[in-house]
Amino acid sequence: MRRPDAITPAPGQESVWDYPRPPRVERVAERVTIRLGGELVADTSDAVRVLETSHPPVYYLPIADFVDGALSDAPGSSFCEFKGAARYLDVRGGALVAAGAAWNYPHPTRGFEALSDRVAVYAGPMDECTVGGEVVVPQPGGFYGGWVTSTVVGPFKGVPGSMGW
Repeated sequence: MRRPDAITPAPGQESVWDYPRPPRVERVAERVTIRLGGELVADTSDAVRVLETSHPPVYYLPIADFVDGALSDAPGSSFCEFKGAARYLDVRGGALVAAGAAWNYPHPTRGFEALSDRVAVYAGPMDECTVGGEVVVPQPGGFYGGWVTSTVVGPFKGVPGSMGW
């Protein structure tokens, strides 16, 4: 499937097709929160985001900004050609456990050191994830962990037929 044409961003928006490859890590000025099981499990003003061509930003929060007991080791691992080896984590909030819903890079490759003590979370299994008070939408497809806000436009990798983009 041929990639649809990029959407032209309106003022105050970014196109994911202007993001670099290899990806870039940058600090986030907005407050970022995550809720699960009716509880606030993470709250930070110290997030970073990873920007990669065709993907909505992936937000990484400091492990220290998750409530005690919210994160625990989960089975599985993966490898990113840019960031290195990832481990998976379960996210706990209230009576809920979102198995394997988070990941981090304990020993990221050069250029991605800012991710070592941070965790990214799939928005889909959470009650709510916010950036600057805006509730995010999960990146389509379930495999990628990007968070879609009103400030980014696509089309986004992850929709059916986008594997070759």
